[in-house]
Amino acid sequence: MSPSPVPTPPSAAEPLSPSAFLRAKSAWRWPEILFWLGAFGMILLLPNRHLLLNEIVILGLFALSLDLILGYAGIVSLGHAAFFGVGAYAAGLLAKHGISEPVTGLVLSGTAAGLVGLLASFMILRGTDLTRLMVTLGVALILHELANRLDWLTGGADGLLGVSVGPILGRFDFDFAGTTAYVYSLTTAFLLFLLARRIVHSPFGLSLKALKENRLRAATIGIAPNRRIVAVYTLAAVYAGMAGALLTQTTQFVSLEVLDFARSADALLVLVIGGSGYLYGGLIGAIAFKLMKDTLSAMTPAYWIFWMGFILVILVLIGRDRLVAGLARPFAPLLRRFGGREP
Repeated sequence: MSPSPVPTPPSAAEPLSPSAFLRAKSAWRWPEILFWLGAFGMILLLPNRHLLLNEIVILGLFALSLDLILGYAGIVSLGHAAFFGVGAYAAGLLAKHGISEPVTGLVLSGTAAGLVGLLASFMILRGTDLTRLMVTLGVALILHELANRLDWLTGGADGLLGVSVGPILGRFDFDFAGTTAYVYSLTTAFLLFLLARRIVHSPFGLSLKALKENRLRAATIGIAPNRRIVAVYTLAAVYAGMAGALLTQTTQFVSLEVLDFARSADALLVLVIGGSGYLYGGLIGAIAFKLMKDTLSAMTPAYWIFWMGFILVILVLIGRDRLVAGLARPFAPLLRRFGGREP
């Protein structure tokens, strides 16, 4: 009788292939689905707050565009409002001079901002983070001054007047309640989010993370840093330009405020609140930032900036992750039940 074979110990788990890893990362999870269902559900649940919700969506899309370069490529920008402003003014000029269909104006405005971003991207390829900060800030300041000086084109300090936006696709008119504006902005943000999600969960997105961690090491394994930085910077400019175009189209007005440094600072604060490097940080941070701003300004109109700063300092000192973990701990059993994980 031959002896039975000795069982071999189970081997260690095989590492996932790159394609399997990317498929696992790009799989939709229930919190994401609930987030977007809730966003679209606000159309019916909060019919009187669509104007505020529209502002949140636009700010969230703008912050998402900054997250593409900050959270994934590690490029800090103090002048990201430059592309937001280019898109806003492009949409206003197009609507004023005959191209009033919003979707067409949105695409053309994003293209205009992308071209400016493409030109600006070559100026940030070299140098340290401080150099990039100054370059991005300088581009925004130059565009702000140009918009102020060229008042025959932009309206200068008075803003661009005579902007008339037609119905969306020739069918859906903008209403005073902001319902059409909110649906239009939310649908645009969702489609752009899907594209950004697909990009960051691709080999290109992994290469961006490698550049963020160690640019020199990434170059030694065959990643071309300059090409990827130019590509993601241009893409982020397109997203920011579309956010600016949405603001112009839904308000039918554009002024120098879209190019202010405060616009860039707001996007950075949104990412401080929501976190960077996972796309939802800009969206969640925009919700929290807008709600805090509106609540504090209603409670203390003269000192709301002080309390906003105080909350941000506490958030930085305690740590966003620790604060969220503490708030979510009572709901940990529910999260585990639905397949989530305790923070």
